[in-house]
Amino acid sequence: MSDTYTVLHDPHGLVAAELPLDRAPYEALVTAVLAWKEPNLTPRDYEQIVLQLTGHARAVAADVQRHADALPKNDGRGALAEVILREAAGRLSQPIEGTARCAQNRARLVRALYERLDRLQAAPDRTAAGSTS
Repeated sequence: MSDTYTVLHDPHGLVAAELPLDRAPYEALVTAVLAWKEPNLTPRDYEQIVLQLTGHARAVAADVQRHADALPKNDGRGALAEVILREAAGRLSQPIEGTARCAQNRARLVRALYERLDRLQAAPDRTAAGSTS
């Protein structure tokens, strides 16, 4: 095996834009973490879960940003996406802690980002656009 590696330079995020998110395992993790009542994990275990959720939250946030950027300027979904993205940036800037609370906060963030992504991917509401058909 070689000790060399290749660094991918992708300043415009084109590779990530082409790869769909592997959503199901993270939704299962979010569901499990949010269902905790009195978990008894080590701080290192919590930390690993938080790291997984943090990385995925960043990927979903990037996807939300790409979809929001593609919307017309007068589309309200873009403005709502910006609110969620600002909140996500603030939450992701918080230090990682090896606690259940931190893991649950990151799980809530992933869930909120997916909810916004789903709304951005949905067809625009025709009645909001002024159509009566």
